[in-house]
Amino acid sequence: MSNKSDQPSVQRRQFIGGTIAAAGALTLAPGVILHAASDGDKATSGASSKHRWGMLIDANKCADGCSACVDACNSEHGLTDLGRPETDAVWIRPVKLRDKQTGHVDRLVMMCQHCEHPPCVDVCPTNASFKRIDGVVLVDRHRCIGCRYCMMACPYKARSFVHEALSEQSVAAPRGKGCVESCTLCVHRIDAGEMQTACQEACTKEGHGAIVFGDLKDPNSEISRMLKSHNSVQIRADLELNTGVRYLNL
Repeated sequence: MSNKSDQPSVQRRQFIGGTIAAAGALTLAPGVILHAASDGDKATSGASSKHRWGMLIDANKCADGCSACVDACNSEHGLTDLGRPETDAVWIRPVKLRDKQTGHVDRLVMMCQHCEHPPCVDVCPTNASFKRIDGVVLVDRHRCIGCRYCMMACPYKARSFVHEALSEQSVAAPRGKGCVESCTLCVHRIDAGEMQTACQEACTKEGHGAIVFGDLKDPNSEISRMLKSHNSVQIRADLELNTGVRYLNL
């Protein structure tokens, strides 16, 4: 339960989210529309308060040395490896957690956690960072001024800054120099009715099955059934952000 001192911040986030949702569809590039839709919007199957999209990642199934999910994400969204690890865009990355007492090492993948109360949205001065009505946290590159406050606010280091001029971009994921970006849960797939992210698809093809994507509000979805039957955890649960990404076997 949140303290009373948290309420103004939460209310501000809710106000911002409501303002963005009321704005309807935001044009990102010719032929590309990013929907911050209301329940009555029929143009997209994903953007509805009836859904909350999320992901469940099993650390025991995340294979050491495997980069299938990272490669798939890069290919899907046109992220190019320029050989500069300190500045290259990273939307999903492998992380190793080591228990200091036992020495046990867990391997997992980290991306935007699509929080119910996203700190990135709270600090953004232009409302470029926003949360869709279906829980997907996104960045409107036309509103982003590159201040990077959201990068500092994110406790998961899940956002990247575009340092280079870009070419041959993916139509599904328009990007821009001087803007911040992060995992979108393959929102273009959601809006097309495809209930599988690129990373999940690649992980499944590799035979690992470490990633499950789905609707957290649908009690019959695979992710909901797994969350009910397994003890999952949030990364930095102490922050009470109610993340859309959960982990098993940590």
